[in-house]
Amino acid sequence: MPSGIFLHDVNMADDVQESRVGTLYDLALLNAVRLQHLFRTEFRFLPDVIQCDVYHQLFEDGELKTLAKEILNLEVFAKALRAGDKRIKLYCPFQTLVDRGYNLPQILSDEFSKRCKVSLKNYKNSSEYETLLTIGWLVGGFLSETGWDVAAEKVYRSCLSLCDIRNPSDCRIALKCLTKLLRVCSSYCKFTEAKHAFESATELVQKLRNRGEHVNTAVLHAERSSLLFALSEYEQAVIDIVRQASKACVVKRKFKKAESLIKQAMELARYHYGEEHPKFADTLVDYGFYLLNVDSIQLSVDVYTVSTYNMIMANDITWCIILLMKVSKCSSVNLSSRCQAECAIAIVTKLFPDDHLLLASSKRVKALILEEIAIDCRDKKEEGKILQEAQELHLASLELARKAFGESNVQTAKHYGNLGRLYQSMRRYQEAEEMHKKAIAIKERILGSEDYEVALSLGHLASLYNYDMERYDRAEELYIRSIAIGRKLFGDGYSGLEYDYRGLINLYDSRGDLEYVDRYHNILLQWREIREHNAQSNDKEQIPGDPKPTDQFIASFLTGLD
Repeated sequence: MPSGIFLHDVNMADDVQESRVGTLYDLALLNAVRLQHLFRTEFRFLPDVIQCDVYHQLFEDGELKTLAKEILNLEVFAKALRAGDKRIKLYCPFQTLVDRGYNLPQILSDEFSKRCKVSLKNYKNSSEYETLLTIGWLVGGFLSETGWDVAAEKVYRSCLSLCDIRNPSDCRIALKCLTKLLRVCSSYCKFTEAKHAFESATELVQKLRNRGEHVNTAVLHAERSSLLFALSEYEQAVIDIVRQASKACVVKRKFKKAESLIKQAMELARYHYGEEHPKFADTLVDYGFYLLNVDSIQLSVDVYTVSTYNMIMANDITWCIILLMKVSKCSSVNLSSRCQAECAIAIVTKLFPDDHLLLASSKRVKALILEEIAIDCRDKKEEGKILQEAQELHLASLELARKAFGESNVQTAKHYGNLGRLYQSMRRYQEAEEMHKKAIAIKERILGSEDYEVALSLGHLASLYNYDMERYDRAEELYIRSIAIGRKLFGDGYSGLEYDYRGLINLYDSRGDLEYVDRYHNILLQWREIREHNAQSNDKEQIPGDPKPTDQFIASFLTGLD
């Protein structure tokens, strides 16, 4: 662009606020956008990073119509996406355009699909073929990053349609397509399609190896581990992928390994991407998951809250939904937590089909919040109304979970357990007992008899027998078993022990066994002292600064931990 025009415009820029002009580069961007009617096509020849910055400046200045035209040009948009991590600047502008009525995900995926179909008729123009694939990787990747998995899936399937697997080079490209399909289908909870993508990818791997070719399947197995984790198939998910391995270790109760893995993942993410990038936020989410499961509840809430803020900054709607639900679940129940759950449901309902699995999660959390609100409700009619709404939400969540996971799954068992607690609040005790027994049976079959999840369900059934059915001997047996599991896994300061200790105190008081009442009162006092000590230790929790080199970390991880 002619520098004279910029100098002329600088003289006219007295109305530009000084706060907006941080550097000469910022000033150039401001003026480039101001004169965009003269230089719009020239933007497309700028280096990729600068092109991204110009588009972000168009967004900042409200030039949405111009920005939409740029993005809807596949070649132009794909070039901007070559900016790598810098393309995060396009997340918020892209979503804002969608909110303003520009259906960019569908238009882009439809246009790309149409291009691929035309190309197939002229198969095989090598140059056009390679160009289309490059555009597909870039646009599909961006759509996936910003949560538009259905559109990303269409783009990747169109890329796959270009491949002739009889050709070895095409076979590798098809494997790349299937790996990306596995990720987006798993992310969108399309588990059947994700499984099919993995099976097809495995066949291609075998075909390439039969030809004597080396195939690196690390990424493929990383994506499969995400799928297995979502399906609660934890035993198969422990592979050498740091974040996924950490989560798998958590659910297998290998907490030292989980802590080592997730902290290394956080350090790597911070080092390579910085603390404002979605990659770092992803690791914070997993760190929060670890903390929640090792009973550091308040610290977990704090981490999830920071993660939510980071995701909002990156405009990652899907993760915002999940994190809103997690914060609601971990925090004390109040109007804010109910609003967060309702916000999550509203977003999911707008963005996803009625039978989407994310809707089950958000409905479940809202139902749990409503139950807590009902407990404090003095108006019996209003209490009944609230509990009825909670029942409808729980039943809908259970149905969605059964459809997605089947009957024999930990997630389905959790929904049965939630219904059991609800029916107890509704004084429907026989139904409550049935639901709790179903939850226990499924969890024991999948996780074993001494798992944390089993202990939770045992404690819930014990509460039903203790407070409402006066089956004290059975309740005592279940409480003691639940306490033993909790202490074995988490130690004497485990938060869940309070629930069981108080239950036993009530039980022995009801039976007139004052000696045991005093004993468990003292145990409860000791528990509180341990909790206070643990809380002080958690306040000192620090995240180390730099990641270990990967080879050193793997070596120390494999040799230094049981």
